[in-house]
Amino acid sequence: MSEPVPGACGATARTTVAIITRNRRESLLRTLDRLQALPESPPVLVVDNGSTDGTAQAVRAHPSGARLLSPGHNTGAVGRNLAARHARTPYVAFSDDDSWWEPGALKAAEALFDTYPRLGLVAARTVVQPGSSEDPVNALLAGSPLPTRADLPGTPVLGFLGCAAIARRSAFLAVGGYHGLLFFGGEETLLAYDLTAAGWGVVYEPSLISHHGPAPGERPGRTVALRRNSLLTAWLRRPLPRALGETARLLQDWSGGCPGAGRALREALVKMPSALRQRRRLPGWVEAQIALVESGTTRGRRR
Repeated sequence: MSEPVPGACGATARTTVAIITRNRRESLLRTLDRLQALPESPPVLVVDNGSTDGTAQAVRAHPSGARLLSPGHNTGAVGRNLAARHARTPYVAFSDDDSWWEPGALKAAEALFDTYPRLGLVAARTVVQPGSSEDPVNALLAGSPLPTRADLPGTPVLGFLGCAAIARRSAFLAVGGYHGLLFFGGEETLLAYDLTAAGWGVVYEPSLISHHGPAPGERPGRTVALRRNSLLTAWLRRPLPRALGETARLLQDWSGGCPGAGRALREALVKMPSALRQRRRLPGWVEAQIALVESGTTRGRRR
């Protein structure tokens, strides 16, 4: 499943960069080039989610000395869990095959984790390339209505962008990482809930910068995945009235002919027995924070 790290590169590093990829060899190689140039010289773990385009061979040949993990099939976001389990550093920075870190960002994040023992995950400011434009998620995170805390840096949040986050490895693994039922599509929300419920801080810190160079256009099936996972997340963690409300909304959209609603509902129903078996209500104080965030989001949409 895994291959050893060639040489001693990154032997004293404190943050591992974890990348999940599937059939995007050229983009991945450009990302590895950029990570190799970082002054922190981080060790890099690449989880190949069943690529058929020669990704594995290309990673082995790349001079960065990235360690290859090959689960043998597409694990989705759970590939990040695999990388975290194999990391040998206290912190793990998550990237995709089209995202990379600003020089100095990893070292600055390490200082935050060292200073704030309750910090579990920090979301970076995402700069979209080419053009260095602001990802819209930055404004959403910066506008979080959750109050700041003396024992945490930045702005407390209940969500983040998966390819622009750095986690305390012990906290990430303690809550189980990304949930296997969600695969891809808004999977970060459930992880933020679970970290918060376990007493870990999840914050947005704009002084940390991640670069993202996505292919133009929306990824096929993403809207369906987001709607499916929103419903599954509600049944996994939220109060029954909220889960029933999410279900009713999706049913209403399906009956009204909303594109993708029927597929999202079908995919959620397939996974619903597992979701119900794994259902675990969040503490009331976390629900209160979610309500505050959701009310703030609603006001923002109305403005």
